[in-house]
Amino acid sequence: MTNDELIIRDRSFTWKKRTYLMGVLNVTPDSFSDGGEFSNLAAALSQAKYLVESGADILDIGGESTRPNSEEVSLSEELNRVLPVIKAIRKELNIPISVDTTKSEVAKAAILAGADIVNDISGATFDSEMLPIVAELGVPIVLMHIRGTPQTMQKLTDYQDLIGEIFQFLKKQIDAAVAAGINPDKIIIDPGIGFAKNYQQNLEILRRLSEFKTLNCPILVGVSRKSFIGQILNQPDAKQRVWGTGAACCAAIANSADILRVHDVKEMRDVSLVADAIWRV
Repeated sequence: MTNDELIIRDRSFTWKKRTYLMGVLNVTPDSFSDGGEFSNLAAALSQAKYLVESGADILDIGGESTRPNSEEVSLSEELNRVLPVIKAIRKELNIPISVDTTKSEVAKAAILAGADIVNDISGATFDSEMLPIVAELGVPIVLMHIRGTPQTMQKLTDYQDLIGEIFQFLKKQIDAAVAAGINPDKIIIDPGIGFAKNYQQNLEILRRLSEFKTLNCPILVGVSRKSFIGQILNQPDAKQRVWGTGAACCAAIANSADILRVHDVKEMRDVSLVADAIWRV
């Protein structure tokens, strides 16, 4: 059984007691809702401070967009984007930082630069060195479910048993992580909403999220501003999906999410405080 507490950078994450917020900081020119906004160092640092003031518990720094049909980024380009930002934030803030990457070399360099967590949207399937390196570094890892790559994933939504297949993928990757030497208490899972999932499948994951609890890992959910919310609201502008995101976050909390990965931390802090008061009794 997984421990109900994880210490990251002197902070205690006590699972099931409250919802934790992972604030998104994309240092990319092409992310789906904020591409280019924080790709210079001053803007990224200012946004990091704003997210922390707004109530973020973790900052998630990403240097490669993983939206549908996004372009792959070279190793050197990704390093050039994320390392200066991590170093600058670490100089000024003591908040836990996760690096959003599928490359083991980026993960290692980011941790050595001051990051604390590896957030891998491929569930450590894109780079065979990812699990051994995370084990060597002794840091937590987020394993997310995906099929294909960001370039192909939206053509790969044909499941016989959606929840069962996500569950089996995550179980297999948890087992592989433990076999590689990663402490089971340091594994977080993410069902991958929007990654090789269509509109109805995203809703089904939220309805049935609690079924992943038997994997005995904290559950991270990323619904923030995503296109299925835009579909419901008939809202093409991702930044105008804040309250739709709030409703999806509330549903995730009701169904046992431990961490929410969000862009709008200030608003989702209010959502999570109220949802926690209702559901975490």
